Amino acid sequence: MISHNVRRNRNVILGVNMNEKLLKDLDAMEKRLREYVEKGRTVGFCSVKDEPVIAVKPEKTKIRPLKKMVAFDVPFMAVDCSTRTLRRANNWGIYLLRVTSVIVKERTVEWDFEERMYTALGEAYVRRRLLQDARLELESEMALRILDNENGDAYLLLDGASYFGGERKFRASLYEKCEKMGIKLLTISKQSPSLHDEKGRDFMAAAYSLADDQSIWVYHPIIQANIHEHLYGDVSLVKLCSESQRVFRCDVMAYLTVCSIEELLSPLTAISEDPRCMGYPVALWLAHDFSAPAESKLLHYHDLVETKLAGAEILDTLKREEISCNFVDELHGSRYAFNWEWIENI
Repeated sequence: MISHNVRRNRNVILGVNMNEKLLKDLDAMEKRLREYVEKGRTVGFCSVKDEPVIAVKPEKTKIRPLKKMVAFDVPFMAVDCSTRTLRRANNWGIYLLRVTSVIVKERTVEWDFEERMYTALGEAYVRRRLLQDARLELESEMALRILDNENGDAYLLLDGASYFGGERKFRASLYEKCEKMGIKLLTISKQSPSLHDEKGRDFMAAAYSLADDQSIWVYHPIIQANIHEHLYGDVSLVKLCSESQRVFRCDVMAYLTVCSIEELLSPLTAISEDPRCMGYPVALWLAHDFSAPAESKLLHYHDLVETKLAGAEILDTLKREEISCNFVDELHGSRYAFNWEWIENI
């Protein structure tokens, strides 16, 4: 395991500002749920569009070797956001979102975080998309904030695909600022179910089978950037560690494609051999790991929500809706909604 000097950067988010935002979140929660209790909601009020499916035939000629690098003397910045359920019923949910930034330079790690509460109405699939939009907005805000302290000689890694501008997409202003500063902006997805070969099979597995003589490589491009469709990067694949079988989607922003893709992506190999996340950039892994709130904090926020709803005299009504939803949780021994991991149970 790579040893890092880790320090919290307390200049990024001041506690008083964070508390003010959370108080506003609690007020918004009370208003939204009071309107729900008194007026109900329109069923199916929110339309949902999935990420476009990409289906192309893999080509071996697009696979090129990367250069293995041991160290690279530039900062690697990363941002990620987690979602934990505080309370939920069939038609609403109250969530804690924790967004984290990490800056890795050699063996030094700086990090910070911000916590927000979000209340969503609608069926589970609708809430899932609303939460995705909220997470991407928080990640964009955090990324813009850390860019204020950097120059152009740095990488910024985002979790996801290179969709910017509009609902459930990163802010277009983040892309524009990175382009203006010369920041090497990449998006790397933990999983990519929308990538298929010409027969509808998993594209990453199909491409891997063609890279028989390469230990670390890039497949570029699967498709090119199309800003008119909000896709701001060339969709590509990377395999960053010879000792790992993992391949990840890596979107290369359009303004970076004028340089050598191999030279651009090879430095990622220097931060992708940590035993905790072999083949995955450790900056993104740390951002993901630091985004997990402690259970004591989840309990604290759970109690804050209960106190607020009780003061608004809508707690009993909402509790009855919770009871009609959470029997499966109890069967599995979960006392609180956040005992079920992450966003799959919203």
